[in-house]
Amino acid sequence: MTRQVLRLDDRTLEYVPLAALEGRVAVGLERLPFTVKVLLENLLRHAGSGAFAAGHAARLAAWEPGRTLDGEFPFLPARVLLQDFTGVPVVVDLAAMRDAVQRLGGDPARVNPVVPADLVIDHSVQVDVYGTPLAFERNVALEYERNRERYMLLRWAQSAFDNLRVVPPGTGIVHQVNLEYLATVVGTRAADGALVAFPDTVVGTDSHTTMINGLGVLGWGVGGIEAEAVLLGQPIFLTRPEVVGVRLVGELAEGVTATDLVLTITQRLRSVGVVGKFVEFFGPGLRALSLPDRATIANMCPEYGATSALFPIDEETLAYLRLTGRPEPQVRLVEAYARAQGMFRTAGGPEPVFDQVVELDLATVEPSLAGPRRPQDRVPLAGSGPSFRAAFADRIAAPEGPSGASGTGVAVAERPPATQVRIGDRTAELTHGSVVIAAITSCTNTSNPEVMIAAGLLAKKAVERGLSVSPAVKTSLAPGSAVVSAYLQRAGLTRYLEALGFYTVGYGCTTCIGNSGPLPQPVAEAIQAQNLVAVAVLSGNRNFEGRIHPLVRASYLASPPLVVAFALAGTVNIDLTREPLGTDRAGRPVFLRDLWPRKEEIRAVIRSAVSAELFAERYREVFRGDETWRTLPVPTSTVYRWDPHSTYVQRPPFLEQVAATPGEPADIRGARVLVWLGDSVTTDHISPAGTFSRDTPAGRFLTERGVAPADFNTYGARRGAHDVLVRGTFANVRLRNRLAGGREGGWTTHLPSGEVLPVYDAAMHYRAEGTPLLVLAGREYGSGSSRDWAAKGPLLLGVRAVIAQSFERIHRANLVQMGILPLEFLPGEGPEALGLDGTETFDILGIAEGLRPGQKLTVRAVRADGAERTFQVLSRLDLPIEVEYYRHGGILPYVVRKLIG
Repeated sequence: MTRQVLRLDDRTLEYVPLAALEGRVAVGLERLPFTVKVLLENLLRHAGSGAFAAGHAARLAAWEPGRTLDGEFPFLPARVLLQDFTGVPVVVDLAAMRDAVQRLGGDPARVNPVVPADLVIDHSVQVDVYGTPLAFERNVALEYERNRERYMLLRWAQSAFDNLRVVPPGTGIVHQVNLEYLATVVGTRAADGALVAFPDTVVGTDSHTTMINGLGVLGWGVGGIEAEAVLLGQPIFLTRPEVVGVRLVGELAEGVTATDLVLTITQRLRSVGVVGKFVEFFGPGLRALSLPDRATIANMCPEYGATSALFPIDEETLAYLRLTGRPEPQVRLVEAYARAQGMFRTAGGPEPVFDQVVELDLATVEPSLAGPRRPQDRVPLAGSGPSFRAAFADRIAAPEGPSGASGTGVAVAERPPATQVRIGDRTAELTHGSVVIAAITSCTNTSNPEVMIAAGLLAKKAVERGLSVSPAVKTSLAPGSAVVSAYLQRAGLTRYLEALGFYTVGYGCTTCIGNSGPLPQPVAEAIQAQNLVAVAVLSGNRNFEGRIHPLVRASYLASPPLVVAFALAGTVNIDLTREPLGTDRAGRPVFLRDLWPRKEEIRAVIRSAVSAELFAERYREVFRGDETWRTLPVPTSTVYRWDPHSTYVQRPPFLEQVAATPGEPADIRGARVLVWLGDSVTTDHISPAGTFSRDTPAGRFLTERGVAPADFNTYGARRGAHDVLVRGTFANVRLRNRLAGGREGGWTTHLPSGEVLPVYDAAMHYRAEGTPLLVLAGREYGSGSSRDWAAKGPLLLGVRAVIAQSFERIHRANLVQMGILPLEFLPGEGPEALGLDGTETFDILGIAEGLRPGQKLTVRAVRADGAERTFQVLSRLDLPIEVEYYRHGGILPYVVRKLIG
């Protein structure tokens, strides 16, 4: 494709013009969704290289609403974004690939990132210490102590691999660092003697990579194994993009936050059904949304199930780039390129056309929270109590009789009797619905100055009225980056948050991924002794069962100021729109409305406290790290020197037996069901990231190797150790397996013996017997975080196929990339409808005859008495390349074989 010159200041650049397709774009360039424009430019720029054929762009140019386009399209992102939980396994796999290439006679140095990558260490800090000025210092020290082996691996990778940068611990959350510093919006690269400009695009090993969509950068989350392939120059293959437009009108009312908006959008789009689709926001309501508001909405894209959630580049994008200290020449490049390519949104420009349009009036959004188990379960603020009581009606004995009173004439719900606990020199009450964790945390909201300043102002007013937080509430503040701390300090709000216990505990993804740390012992003991339904309230994006803390059964997502409010109230079994949070020094009731700051008050603080200077100062030496990081020993070798005694970093077994050429896939015969699961099973259920006890298979493994329970760390921190992670597969304490004999957690029944065992132990029995395994599941199997161990773990347990009623996008792809066959029941069918009880043996037939995308296979289920049931399932190998991955036994063997020719 002929390139065009773009002259900017004293620079001359080139770019591949979309205008070259003028006349061949079915809906016209000006009406094409921005998402499709970015994908189209990618096809044009790479045309004629590798998997990119000249005809790909012409085929995608025929895109129009509802029109079917045959075939698949390659997409090669400009960069890859990693965080350490998922990034460590990527590095471990790359190191293992070097070993495999060397064993097969190739050059191990060829295993090297072709596409630039950044790895931000943000998922390993845990809230061990809180409520004290020393919390940050002590938590970081513990982080280094626990993760020294992992960090040494990452230091090796930084020097051993080209095109890999590592952002050290204590800097910020990966998505906020990406938003504030790493993303360029428009990139440049030398090619054929010229400097070529192109849209910044990214895939990341964290589902919430989509946060960068708020800045006009197209990107989404992928599994670690897919990210590895991109790193090595392998494109992602997409089918015709189905784009849903969300038309925003109006503006948010006073007292309504971006968090309330994103929870509303999540609920709405889940009901519409956007799984696997591309979402794009447009309409006059965009002018009322700041860039951080947009980033908040884009961040929770995985919660509404879409692939991405793009906001177009416009004047707000440019303003944010300047605010965050990007160089002025870069800002001018973004504007010039976007305008030249028709990728710059203007208020008077024509609106794009979409496959489907959903309209939302921002004025209809109300204060909200989401829970107690899923992010899409939004409830209005007044409904927190009813939603809690309804969700746990079987566990809460509601007293009979009239409702109580708040002392202000306002009727409130009766509350069960409380248990007294003593914490230090203070006494607290605990009952069903008591808040025991209140965390301002995660990328969703801590990128947004409006909600962070609102939290600080609410805390200020509460302290001035004499309110305090119960000692039973574990409070924490984990800002998305050090910039947040700087502007809270500059605004004079830090001391008020700290007065309520919200001391900074670290810069990373803490409570939202289960790194909430231990509860105070008296609180933990009371919860267990009284079987209490305790609650976490957090400003995060995930609240799946068992994710936040093993002892916390209910979790609610809320804005940072509402996190402070619920910490003050001490319970979610309350109507904060009518009932007081507490009483002031004079004994008068204090209501949320008395403390809530007005928009203009918030914005005035932002104008005085947030500046480009803060961003420039904090990111000046972003890759340098603290002294502990800088003094870590750095091994120097092309191949990694594995420590055979390590329980953090182990050579994975996936490539140990890989031959130079693949065999042909065979039918699966005589398989047993390892677990039979229901709807909305998340990757947290399959491969939990949090803490675990000594009586679990993983705990027993570490104990046998001399690791004390206090040093277990988390499953997430040990993702570089397959011996731990395979034992943690299907080990979530809230897993509901229908073959577990009524037990909750990581249990199953071994067949035909009928013995109820931990899932890992049963799988090892099956392995010794030579029995292949299956998973049966309902709808939305594998929803939640992009977690490659949710596919790697089942593979190592012996799972050959998963038969579900539907799959979430990333997890389905991960199963294929690990060589597990995803199969879907036909519409209207499922285990119950087919009369299955999970005790049958299963044959999956038709694989050996040759696979093709989307074909139907036959399943034969045989009962112990010899009765048979035969039915068809849909193979979810959706693309020709996925058939190829499956034939090779997964994407890792596929890439290794390509590298050795």
